[in-house]
Amino acid sequence: MGQLFGTNGVRGVINEGLTPELVMNLGRAIGTILGPGRIAVARDARKGGEMFSRAVIAGLLSTGCSVVDIGLAPTPCLQFMVPRLNCVAGVMITGSHNPPEFNGIKVMGSNGIEVKRETEAEIEKAYSSGQFRVVGWDEIGEVHRDDTAIRTYIDAIKSHVDVDVIRQRRLRVVVDGANSVGSLVTPILLRELGCEVVSINCQLDGSFPGRMPEPIPANLETLSQAVRSLGADLGVAHDGDADRATFVDEHGNVLWGDHSFAIIAARVLSRAPNSVLVTPVSSGRLIEDVARQAGARIEWTEVGSVVVSHRVVEIGASLGGEENGGVFYPPHQAVRDGAMTAAQMVEIMAIEKKALSQLVSELPVYFSAKTKVRVPPEKKMGILQNLLKMTEGEERVTLDGVKVFRDDGWVLMRPSGTEPLWRCFAEAKTREEADRLCQLGVELIQKAVEGQQK
Repeated sequence: MGQLFGTNGVRGVINEGLTPELVMNLGRAIGTILGPGRIAVARDARKGGEMFSRAVIAGLLSTGCSVVDIGLAPTPCLQFMVPRLNCVAGVMITGSHNPPEFNGIKVMGSNGIEVKRETEAEIEKAYSSGQFRVVGWDEIGEVHRDDTAIRTYIDAIKSHVDVDVIRQRRLRVVVDGANSVGSLVTPILLRELGCEVVSINCQLDGSFPGRMPEPIPANLETLSQAVRSLGADLGVAHDGDADRATFVDEHGNVLWGDHSFAIIAARVLSRAPNSVLVTPVSSGRLIEDVARQAGARIEWTEVGSVVVSHRVVEIGASLGGEENGGVFYPPHQAVRDGAMTAAQMVEIMAIEKKALSQLVSELPVYFSAKTKVRVPPEKKMGILQNLLKMTEGEERVTLDGVKVFRDDGWVLMRPSGTEPLWRCFAEAKTREEADRLCQLGVELIQKAVEGQQK
C-alpha cells in the first residue's frame, strides 16, 4: 500500500488496499504507540464499517487497551467524546467524502484532535516493523458500549448558540445527510432549535444511493430542487462523516465553501478584540478581507485540516477554517464540525433576520482559476528552490509551496501530495485577472523545471 497515512488518515478500497488484516495490525500499532488506556472507536455508515470496527478493536484489545465503542457517529462527535470519556485516543472508521468503494481510518489523540504527522510516522513504523505490544491473557482489554455520545454532542452544540432567537425565526431547512452519520445528528439538532426540518438521503446506506458523499454542487442537485420546491430558507449537506457542511440558499444556489466560512468568520472574529484566524495558504482574498474588516490577524498554515486544528490550539486562535467549508470553532472544539457549522449558520440568519442569499451578497466578490502542471517525478521537489529564487523580494508565503501576492490578487503554486504534478491556484477581482495570474503561475513552474535542466 506504500505510505500508509495520507493527508487525512489511512484510506483504501475495501478488501483491496484496505483489508481486515491491515486494519487489525493498524489497531495493534495504534495501541502500541498511544496506549495503554481507554480508546474510543466509532464508524460512519460505509460498507465494511462493522468489519473494520471489529478488526481495529481486536488489535487494540491485544495490546492491553480497553475500548469504548460509540458505534455509528460523525467524526466530530467521536472527537468531542474522546476527552470527555477520559480516553488516550480515538479511532474513526470513515472514508469521509471518498466514493463508496473506499473506507479508511482516522486516529485522534487524547484531546480529540487528529494526531500530528510525527505520531502518524511512529504508528506507521510500528505497523511496518510488526513490533507490537502483546499482553498476557489476563491483561487483554475490555469493550464498553456507549450510547450517550450523540445526545451529549447535540446538547453541547446547542449550548453555543442562542436557542430562543433561532426558535423564534422558525426557519425551514432541508437536510441532506448523504446516507450517512450526519443523518443521526443534524435533523434532530435543527428540529430541537425550532427549525422545520425536511430530511433527504437520511437513511443509512453505505452504497450511497442518494448521491456521492462529497457535498459539491454536481452532487447536490436534488437538494437544490427540494429547497426551491418546498420554499425552504436553506439546505444543509454533509459529507460521509459530517465534519463539513455545505449550504444551499433559498433560490437553490450552492454556496462555495469559502462563502459559508466567511459569513461565520465575520461574526466570530468581530466579537473578540485582537482575534486570530487560522487558515491554509489555499484560502483566498475573501477570507483576508473579512478578517481585516473584523480587525483580526490571519495565521497561515500548510494545507490539511490536521495542521489547522493543531495550530488553532497552539496559539489559542478564535477560529479556524478551510476554503472547502470546514469550520473549526474552538469554544466547542478545535476541529471541523459540520453540525456545529449548521447551527452557527441558522443562528446568524435568525439574529440578523436575513436570507442566506442576502448574507452572501454582502460579501466581496472574487474570481478564481486553477490548473495543474505535470512535471517529471524526479524534478517535482527540486522545483521549489527555483521558485523561491524567482520570487525573491515579492510579498509571499512559503509554508506550502509558494503563494505570491499582487495588488489585484494572488497565485499559489504547490506540489501535489500524491501525483507527479504541481497545482496552481489564482484569485482576483475579475475573471480575466484570475486567469492571467493562473497562467503566470504555470509559466513560473515551467521556468523552474527548465532551471533544473541547466
